[in-house]
Amino acid sequence: MSAFQDRCEVQCIHKENVIKVKGNSLSSEEILGLAEIFKALGDPTRIRILHALSQEELCVCDLVEVLEMNQSAISHQLRVLRNLRLVKHRKEGKMVFYSLDDDHIINLFAQGLAHIRHK
Repeated sequence: MSAFQDRCEVQCIHKENVIKVKGNSLSSEEILGLAEIFKALGDPTRIRILHALSQEELCVCDLVEVLEMNQSAISHQLRVLRNLRLVKHRKEGKMVFYSLDDDHIINLFAQGLAHIRHK
């Protein structure tokens, strides 16, 4: 394979395409927000938490049992996910229950999983 296989062999700018794409550019805040979300999704423990929560609302103790990890490690990861609005929590008495924040997160997770399972 040639090192130049990923390059155009001629210099040709498709102005209409460039103008269209530049006109739909993301803002700096959008770029940073997406980067933070994808960075958070790059952690295997957080993926395991999201997968568990995609099936059922769970309290922290349930997540400790499902993931077979200690509570402080789970709580740390939940804090990261909550700060990015990937999960939400509700308190019921002395227990805290977590679930995925909304349908966007469910769809994002499902789409990623479908992509890696697609052959």
